[in-house]
Amino acid sequence: MQTIIQTKNLSKQYGATPVLKNIDLAIQAGELTAIMGPSGSGKSTLMNVLSTIDRLSGGEVWLEGNALLDMKKQAARQFRQERMGFIFQDYNLLDTLTAKENILLPLSLRKYKAEEMEERLAPIVAALNIEGLMNKYPNELSGGQKQRVASARAIITHPAIVFADEPTGALDSRSATQLLEQLVRLNETFGTTILMVTHDGYAASYCKRVIFLRDGSIVNELYAGGQNQKSFYDRILDAQSLMGGKSR
Repeated sequence: MQTIIQTKNLSKQYGATPVLKNIDLAIQAGELTAIMGPSGSGKSTLMNVLSTIDRLSGGEVWLEGNALLDMKKQAARQFRQERMGFIFQDYNLLDTLTAKENILLPLSLRKYKAEEMEERLAPIVAALNIEGLMNKYPNELSGGQKQRVASARAIITHPAIVFADEPTGALDSRSATQLLEQLVRLNETFGTTILMVTHDGYAASYCKRVIFLRDGSIVNELYAGGQNQKSFYDRILDAQSLMGGKSR
């Protein structure tokens, strides 16, 4: 199995304040992984460093075998645009574009032909069950629908990995469940590698692996293995309670 992201002794500090400490981590192709931890544990900082949005302070990071330290700013930006997808808590959809236009925007900016864009669009829209939303504008969509449109936009470029930053944070329970089920379907149907930052044990229970951070260090990892989602959820809650984290 191909390693998409690997770190060795990764550290990050802001001024004299350490945020990440000696992180050793490997994300494999096709994994659906959650990063959890209490507020201030460094989980968002870790995602920002792994996605090249922020610079590491020490250690090493490899992205598809490419050393991040060897990348210039332009190369890192290009890698981020071509090999990564992002799902944000606040959707980041453009109000003046339809759902279809929002999804296709990354391809339009790269001058893809209309035929190829339609070929990429059809299976993703079907997997996310958003066929009926294509001609609607963001202000006509519910929060859950917006997030599914944002998810489609994130994977339309066939990225190596999708980073999801608290994707269920702004959703009600029903919409959150629907989104999580669709993310699992994307992972299983297309083999999309997804790394989700979340504080929510319920969201994490849909993943196959959960990495726990505390005070900038990895302190625990759980694997679903053959467990069902409910059993894995209970294990995650137990782990959170030991760390003093909150559950949904």
